[in-house]
Amino acid sequence: MGTVFNYEYTDEMKYVGAHVSISGGVATAPARATEIGATALGIFTKNQRQWKAKELTDEDVEGFASELAKSGIRPEHVVVHDSYLINIGNPDQEKRTKSFDALLDEVRRVETLGLRYLNFHPGSGRGEISEDEAIVFIAEGVNEVIAQTKSAVLLIESTAGQGAHVGYQFEQLASMIDQVESKERIGVCVDTCHMFAAGYDIRTGDTYEKSMTEFDQIVGFDKLLAVHLNDAKVELASRVDRHHSIGAGKIGWGAFESLMNDPRFDDIPIVLETPDPALWANEISRLLELSK
Repeated sequence: MGTVFNYEYTDEMKYVGAHVSISGGVATAPARATEIGATALGIFTKNQRQWKAKELTDEDVEGFASELAKSGIRPEHVVVHDSYLINIGNPDQEKRTKSFDALLDEVRRVETLGLRYLNFHPGSGRGEISEDEAIVFIAEGVNEVIAQTKSAVLLIESTAGQGAHVGYQFEQLASMIDQVESKERIGVCVDTCHMFAAGYDIRTGDTYEKSMTEFDQIVGFDKLLAVHLNDAKVELASRVDRHHSIGAGKIGWGAFESLMNDPRFDDIPIVLETPDPALWANEISRLLELSK
């Protein structure tokens, strides 16, 4: 048991943070989380818009572990996000192989840091192949990454369905999971903005429960291992990915109050990717207050 900002660790509570910068190195991230009152953390481990990255040094690893311990945030409440460049659903084999190599490196970096979760965008067939064919490529890539690594759990991020990206339907998430052989190393990170933009209404008590029941029946809450918490600048079922600050968008506070009081979201990292870092401390504080 530990205490951070007067929140006593239990399995029956919410853990909320934000995706913070690693400027200056990964070891700087936990302190940034502490400054905003976070009890969870989202990070990249490298520049998310470049293919290559320096290897993590012993100093990086030891510094991160030390700072994370100081923050009181548990390793299982940290979600690493992969590079935006990766697309293991790409029908071009050369480009798919390049993405696979990058994803493999991302998973190894997670394991080097002693963390559990890598969140990844499932990918796109770029309109050149069917969605089902893209899903097969994605599952094949995940299976091979798992075969070459040890322990990290890969989290499929639910998408808005913008362009030709798959993962916007619960059935697509379930299909990917079904095709992954090591079930203990695959899960889902639901993004509330993406979910709403994909057509799942969560704005009222009734629509929230309808959408979450559908998720449970198709994917299963046992596979929900992280959440990206974002409001949306776009309308329901727009299939456009545009995040907004909590309560400022088309979803509204009602949905987030429902989620923060839903025990199915206990003891998993809930990470803000809202666009204004200046609001993160207030957003986190208000969200945690809603769950009391």
